[in-house]
Amino acid sequence: MTKKKDHHEEIDETQPSAEEMPIAGNPDSAEREALINQLKEAEAKIIEYKDGWARSQAEFQNYRKRIERDNDLLKANMKGDIVKKILPALDDLERALQNRPADDAWANGVELIARKLQNILDSEGVTRIEAQGAEFDPNFHEAISHEPSDAVASGHVIEVVQNGYLIGERVIRPALVRVAQ
Repeated sequence: MTKKKDHHEEIDETQPSAEEMPIAGNPDSAEREALINQLKEAEAKIIEYKDGWARSQAEFQNYRKRIERDNDLLKANMKGDIVKKILPALDDLERALQNRPADDAWANGVELIARKLQNILDSEGVTRIEAQGAEFDPNFHEAISHEPSDAVASGHVIEVVQNGYLIGERVIRPALVRVAQ
């Protein structure tokens, strides 16, 4: 409802009068304190939520890195397990080639199969432990005997009985060796 004043201005009676309205720049002190407290509480919640969010992000990143590391380790372990199962067949092929007759087509086929297996292992990052003549290292070698030797220095490998293999830095199978006393 509107009324007309003498000056032909319309006044809205549903709105509070100027006397009833607080002055925008000068709210009473209790209301001002309440607003300041609300603002401080809201700012504190913002900081709390922001810190919680940052912590959650960091925890998620750490979780993701841990899962990736665990998956890589699982893959390496699975690869190592499979390679361990293949190595005896490669050992048998190598032994067969050591005693093969000269110029035999069958022996050439066995040699081809052994090379293919070795190439597969190479492509998967599997490397042979070079032990012949090396100093005995229990991290890479497993001694099956200690023997006196004039040709090889004490504590060094005389003969490799079975080759050892690594995947990266991890030993899949130590080399079985005979060591000089």
